[in-house]
Amino acid sequence: SESYSPRYADIMVDAKTGDVLHESAPDGLRHPASLTKIMTLYLLFEKLEAGKVRLDSQMEVSAEAASQAPTKLGLRPGQTLMVEDAIKGLVTKSANDAAVVLAERLADGSEKKFAEKMTAKGKALGLRQTTFRNASGLPDEGHVTTARDLALLSRAVIRDFPQYYPYFSTEAFEFRGMRYPNQNRFLRTYYGGDGLKTGFVNASGNNLAASAIRSGRRLVAVVLGGNSQAWTREHASRLLDVAYARIDPSLVVVKASPGGQPVPAVLVPALPATASFTEPAGSASIAAAPTA
Repeated sequence: SESYSPRYADIMVDAKTGDVLHESAPDGLRHPASLTKIMTLYLLFEKLEAGKVRLDSQMEVSAEAASQAPTKLGLRPGQTLMVEDAIKGLVTKSANDAAVVLAERLADGSEKKFAEKMTAKGKALGLRQTTFRNASGLPDEGHVTTARDLALLSRAVIRDFPQYYPYFSTEAFEFRGMRYPNQNRFLRTYYGGDGLKTGFVNASGNNLAASAIRSGRRLVAVVLGGNSQAWTREHASRLLDVAYARIDPSLVVVKASPGGQPVPAVLVPALPATASFTEPAGSASIAAAPTA
């Protein structure tokens, strides 16, 4: 293991209007880790909508794709991977090999060319400080973004591809005799949470882009640089709760009752818009193997 102390950043926005409800260092450069895969999927969804690929299209697995660092599906060179399986592999297992298979399929066999397309699409969507160097989010010094850009990207996926966004809430993925539960536990712990993505590499700490919808009001939270998955998830939940409390106290709930109905929470006074949230304390020891 190695020690790290990545810089914390967050932002909370209204998904429809883009209004910023809270922010902390939202424009500081950070490594996105596997939040990168939101853009990989955005470009795929464009191709699906245009009819250039189909959900049942088969894609060839190259030696380069198969050689990616974990986490991955364990694909072997010469195998094929169906597009829909690749989508589910990215959103549940955060499979780096599947991300490269998609990149090569959509950019004439070149992940580098695909990364250039990702960066260009980001610019077109208004991502001002984002540069992609790969399709997975595995470590690369020049692979950078900001909390604000990731919130904008998350909103774009939700807005532009409502027919495909539900993939981000896939509970589990059955593939070649294996079952992969979704690594994004936010989906199971936050009432109304229905996507998007977790990420981790040593240089980034624990990242989360999360969206929730309550009574038709959708919010997006991005938390970067958490010192554990649990802390990052709980922090995003806290940000969402505070934002919902400001909008309408009745939208703040605790876990559902045994009957399945949400139970209103006892609210603390709503924090002011400039409230500061506790950042991860000090450095932490974490596994050196990136999951992206």
